Amino acid sequence: MKTAAHRNPGDPDARGLVERVIRVDQAGEFGAVRIYEGQLAALRWSGRGNGDAARKIAGMARAEREHNKTFDRLAAQRRVRPTVLSPLWSVAGFALGAATALMGEKAAMACTVAVEETIDEHYASQAAALGDDEAELRATVEKFRAEELEHRDAALASGAEQAPAYEALTRVIKTGSKLAIWLSTRI
Repeated sequence: MKTAAHRNPGDPDARGLVERVIRVDQAGEFGAVRIYEGQLAALRWSGRGNGDAARKIAGMARAEREHNKTFDRLAAQRRVRPTVLSPLWSVAGFALGAATALMGEKAAMACTVAVEETIDEHYASQAAALGDDEAELRATVEKFRAEELEHRDAALASGAEQAPAYEALTRVIKTGSKLAIWLSTRI
């Protein structure tokens, strides 16, 4: 199967689809880095910067930085313009991370669950849309998807579901994440 082989009227062609994948994934990984930076800053501000949650979050942040570097490189190699919304995602990501960490370590982990579950669906959709002609990009997306699921599982194991108002909190974060994906794909 080739990328965009079964597209509907109005869908992007293969080049357009690849550009969208790289653009939105670069933005998403940058946003994830900023969320974790906000969480780590808030944990330091609240005197919990050396705790177990901070160590786990720092490890997740390292992985997200590597993902972001990969998509930065792909964007440069493929001449894909980044989303113009990056400054907004920088501020919004940091604010989301800081706010959830200030709510408590379990709320910070709930944020990770919400974001990573949304990214899981997003990456699965991308992997299905990329054809054999984009096998390397598809493999990257699938590898990062597996790593994002590891983050989700670590957050669940750290008590994410015990966060105050877990269902409402994760629903709001998932909705915001889906909106950010939709916007970054196009703008």
